[in-house]
Amino acid sequence: MSNKTAAKSSTSKKEMSKLQWTWKEMKKNKTAYFMLAPFMILFFTFTVWPVILSIVLSFTDFNMLEMPNFLFLDNYIRLFLDDDIFMLAAQNTLIFACITGPVSYILSLLIAWFINELGPKLRSVVTLVFYAPSISGSVYLVWQTLFSSDSYGWVNGTLLNLGLIDDAVLWFQDADYVMGLCIVVALWTSLGTAFLSFIAGLQNVPRHLYEAGAVDGVKNRWQEFWYITLPYMRPQLMFGAVLSITQSFGFGAIVTALCGFPSVDYAAHTIMHHLDDYGGQRYEMGYASAIAVILFVVMIGANTLIKKGLSKIGQ
Repeated sequence: MSNKTAAKSSTSKKEMSKLQWTWKEMKKNKTAYFMLAPFMILFFTFTVWPVILSIVLSFTDFNMLEMPNFLFLDNYIRLFLDDDIFMLAAQNTLIFACITGPVSYILSLLIAWFINELGPKLRSVVTLVFYAPSISGSVYLVWQTLFSSDSYGWVNGTLLNLGLIDDAVLWFQDADYVMGLCIVVALWTSLGTAFLSFIAGLQNVPRHLYEAGAVDGVKNRWQEFWYITLPYMRPQLMFGAVLSITQSFGFGAIVTALCGFPSVDYAAHTIMHHLDDYGGQRYEMGYASAIAVILFVVMIGANTLIKKGLSKIGQ
């Protein structure tokens, strides 16, 4: 018993010493903590606390007018067993994410690599050309004009003149075309912040690493890219992956702008639309919170898989 008591006391002393050391470091760096405090307060208030609150509300039937009643797992059971629209939305979201996420990520990286090989002046112009669609508010207007449902639309007019179709196609009102067109527009506008971070990461790779790689047996540009460039760019790659996951799973504005809400036959209805339907229009906040939690878990899982995959680059 005495040995156990001595061990416990020594452990408590160690813990106390760690606490004392932590407090000492905090006092020593109090200026840094003071500078970080505004960000941490805002981050906890507008990010951490809403996530925690959403998880709690997902087990209730809160309607924003009455006190929430605890339902345990009823909302989740209803989601997966009694909500056919949610299952369709989940399927559409997965299809969209599995296509646009990887394609836009690889496209951003390859185009950034291509632009990095250009001269400074030409690089700036080409970067603006590729980046502009992601920040342009009129990009949807361009696609609506191209695929207008009448014969004045550019695509319909061209196909009619060539004799390939007899009547104008209702592109954004036809369930057969809606998802494909939305995916194309999403890819068109996907070269955003991640794309710029890739360009910055490529420009910061030290040249001496390529010289050392040539000495060690790196024979061509692809080997340079795989064994030197990508491992050095892991922070930018991870940042871009997070943005791609968020964008691919959280899309919804594209469909709403092009096809309205809801889309025809729910052909492009996504989890974000389902969340907006129950949270923003029906005010069933408990059920909407359950939808948000499911989307949050899926995004965290995808993020973890991507992180494991990026850790193997260059090995």
